Amino acid sequence: METNCNCNKSFADSYMLLKPDDAGFFDLLRILISRKVSHRKFVESHVDDDLEQSLGHRWLIFISVSAQKLLQLVAKPLSLFGTWIEHFINLVALNGGLLIRLVPNLIKGKLVLPDPKSEKYLSLIGNLDVRIKLDVVDREDCKYYPALSMMASKASYENEAFLKTTVEDNWKMEFVGLYNCFNEYQGKATTQFLIALDKHQDRHTYVVAFRGTEPFHADAWCTDLDISWYGIPGVGRIHGGFMKALGLQRNVGWPKEIGERDESLPPLAYYLIRDILRQGLSENKKAKFIVTGHSLGGALAILFGTILCLHDEALLLERLEGIYTFGQPRVGDEVYATYMRQKLKEHSVRYRRFVYCNDLVPRLPYDDQEMMFKHFGTCLFFNRRYELEVLEEEPNKNYFSPWCMIPMMLNAILELIRSFVIVYQNGPYYREGWFLFGFRTIGLIIPGLPSHGPQDYINSTLLGTIEKHFKVE
Repeated sequence: METNCNCNKSFADSYMLLKPDDAGFFDLLRILISRKVSHRKFVESHVDDDLEQSLGHRWLIFISVSAQKLLQLVAKPLSLFGTWIEHFINLVALNGGLLIRLVPNLIKGKLVLPDPKSEKYLSLIGNLDVRIKLDVVDREDCKYYPALSMMASKASYENEAFLKTTVEDNWKMEFVGLYNCFNEYQGKATTQFLIALDKHQDRHTYVVAFRGTEPFHADAWCTDLDISWYGIPGVGRIHGGFMKALGLQRNVGWPKEIGERDESLPPLAYYLIRDILRQGLSENKKAKFIVTGHSLGGALAILFGTILCLHDEALLLERLEGIYTFGQPRVGDEVYATYMRQKLKEHSVRYRRFVYCNDLVPRLPYDDQEMMFKHFGTCLFFNRRYELEVLEEEPNKNYFSPWCMIPMMLNAILELIRSFVIVYQNGPYYREGWFLFGFRTIGLIIPGLPSHGPQDYINSTLLGTIEKHFKVE
């Protein structure tokens, strides 16, 4: 085993780690020519087979490292551009929702300036779908947990003031907190999650919602694009970027107890959530919890359940009602999939992975026979009409085939049309604004990208017929 890093990786029996900072231009090009991947200084590997030496996998390494280097290069201007766009959209929204009202309001001295810490300020994700109400679904309806999960996943992108107001005043729940957690590999607090407590008669449910990928956040995109993996004995190979975001430690991996840490550093996500739930569930014998997330948040949600199984957290696994993910990317290999199927069945944990139409994120990285990342579990796939199919694998597996482009383009056109008619078909709750309409037009250029937004996942949980598919396996 060759290594040029002083990190102890004894917790893993195999690994393939990418280090974009060490990748020079010519060294990066050589990986496309040479099959000896471990000879590249930006790739550290210890494997029992030659999977990483295939052309398909070397090409994926090239794309992953190149994209991460580019993101690191443009991180600050990208963040500033995103902040400006977000600020402008909020400026328009707070002044009547029409651009032409800005000048008259300014002249009259009535121009409302957005405050990023205000409960009225929305993220880019929030501006795509401004709905916050939960009372459209009865708490006794089997759609309630999926609808609550998606709404919480969408809300997790927002600031603390917005969340506190929404959770307490609109959802009539207890706001436990919005937390920022440390990614030791990025050296920053880049992982966020929301915790709320839903109290309904004798049924109390903690909701843990991980924030997904923010559109102009380079660190979050680097987490998504990092195809490093660790092989955990008895568990399988798991996406390294997601493990790092959840709280993997450099020198000890995933110990059951965290040990001593620098108190000046932010907490690690997995351990903080686990401790909050341990205390809350111990104090309330009837309480349960659900874990959810959209996009990157969905990957962290299922991985959180994985570490609970790895550590045999009996109390938490007994009270884990379900894991609901939306637009979740792949997280592990076939061995991992087998491990999780067995563990979720053993602990009677419901896992539902929602995929809407041509959403491209659940299909990444591309799953040819040489790739290690797989899907597992029951996929609830909704087509453009919110009709449901139940699959063991994702639909439209050849997403990147040229033969799929024409039907996906046609589908994007039909979704643009629906932006205007859905309010007449289903009522004012489903009205779509100009910003969402603009986002849907991107589907004419990049089919599947608008399908990753929160709007259709919320509509799917509310309008789709999912009742009969929510039995515990």
